[in-house]
Amino acid sequence: MPASTTSSEHVALTSADVVIRAGRIYTMSTNGSIQRALAIRDGVIGAMSDRPDGLDGLISSTTHIVDDSALTILPAFNDTHNHLLEATRNATFVPVNRAHTVAEFIGLVRDRAAHTPPGRWIQTSNAWHEQQLAERRLPTASDLDQATTDHPVLARRGGHMAVLNSRGLHEAGISAATPDPPGGHVGRRADGAPDGILEGGAQYALVRVPQQPIAEQIDGVEQSCRQFTAAGIGIVRDPVVSADGMRLYQAAADAGRLSLRVRPLLLMSPTGSVAERISQLDGFAIRSGFGNDWIKVWGLKFVFDGGPEGGALEEPYANDPAFRGHLNWDPDEMFAVMHAGVQRGWRIATHAIGDRAVRTLLDIYERLATANPTMRPRTLTIEHAFLADPEQRKRAIALGVHITVQPALLHSLGESLVKLWGAERTRTIMPVRAWLDEGAELSAGTDYPIGFYEPIRTVWGLTTRGTKTVGVQGAESAIDRPTAFHLSTVAGSLLSDEGSQLGSLAPRRFADLVGFRVDPLTCPTDDLWDLKPALTLVAGRAAFDPGGLLPI
Repeated sequence: MPASTTSSEHVALTSADVVIRAGRIYTMSTNGSIQRALAIRDGVIGAMSDRPDGLDGLISSTTHIVDDSALTILPAFNDTHNHLLEATRNATFVPVNRAHTVAEFIGLVRDRAAHTPPGRWIQTSNAWHEQQLAERRLPTASDLDQATTDHPVLARRGGHMAVLNSRGLHEAGISAATPDPPGGHVGRRADGAPDGILEGGAQYALVRVPQQPIAEQIDGVEQSCRQFTAAGIGIVRDPVVSADGMRLYQAAADAGRLSLRVRPLLLMSPTGSVAERISQLDGFAIRSGFGNDWIKVWGLKFVFDGGPEGGALEEPYANDPAFRGHLNWDPDEMFAVMHAGVQRGWRIATHAIGDRAVRTLLDIYERLATANPTMRPRTLTIEHAFLADPEQRKRAIALGVHITVQPALLHSLGESLVKLWGAERTRTIMPVRAWLDEGAELSAGTDYPIGFYEPIRTVWGLTTRGTKTVGVQGAESAIDRPTAFHLSTVAGSLLSDEGSQLGSLAPRRFADLVGFRVDPLTCPTDDLWDLKPALTLVAGRAAFDPGGLLPI
């Protein structure tokens, strides 16, 4: 007979592979129950109990027991906006995130050049920002030329800025005569010659760099998975994935080196005719939901405006009264391509950070809703939505648009945003409290590698609104800790329509969980920043287990 479970249902189970007895198990279920024991069978939760010994009847000679009253268990984190493949590439690129000055940045590139055959591209990690450098500026082509002129160098910063050295500009064919591509800008010196800095889509439109060997890419996937599962992440929604990226994910899974779940978004090109872009869509030959429990396609990704340097604003930039950012798509063309996607069963996610981008995108989403009255819930998502006033929030909520938020961006980019957008707009970025109070559906992520990747720091950011260098921004938008954990776990599974399998801990759901030796819901807020998991399970298997609590 199954063991007695005094406050929770169970499945028909006679024995368990693993039984965990813990101090607290926060299920994150709708009733907010706290359990003390959990049984796992074949990667799925089989039973739970509010007594530590409540599942002892499921223990057999082959059951592994974790008995640790200091453990606090929660669902594994679901990062709904995490560039895992970017992190993968960063694992083998020049680690300029370690630099504190432009000279150190140049030195790290120079060191790599000394061990790289002449003519081969050198790329840097994009997990850095000029605010980490004493000079508070981007390097330029002339700076990078001090490292090497024998190699083309591409120094990407986040997803919306990049710097080339002179050899890289030559290899890419970028000269004084090169026009700005749609959705991007080529930085120029006073004489009109390119200075090496590429903003927005310019790097993607103008620069082509050979891919690494597939074996090195798979190594990077495995390394990134280890990094993320050590932070308690069980699932990542990767918001920019190409056909080659899908092949890499599959290769890593086939090799047994993908230890967390992935929900890719396939990137749509902002250039070409409408017919060409619909042809790209048809070329995917799949739709949202294709895949399995480990790799499942979430939907399509559109990038509507730039980052902080190019986000489309209603009012001018604080540092440039002639600039209001840019839109990467013609709205009518975007509607046509999105409509074709919805008709084919695709979900749509759109990067929009500026208020002009959000407003214009909502116009398009309203047209989509009118043209597709039977569109399923959570078909439309806005990624970031930095600036959204009450009217925009009302429109988005009425349309059922899901919003993904990333406090890591406010933390990391706060100083730049104050400079570029001004103090008042920076304070109002990501009005999470207002969104929730007004009835919006949100989920949280990191947008790594721009900022931190640890989801426990996402919880810290949601509850504090803290930044790296410019203090608390918009304290009125902070939320309580249980809600922050909900946005970081359950909400992501709802966004992917997987709430019956993932997000909360209950029988018949996957055994994806994270354990801490400090209760992260009750510890001092400042302790969250450095809090590390003791255990992460994905499908009941130890993805991170430094203490050897479970068998390999």
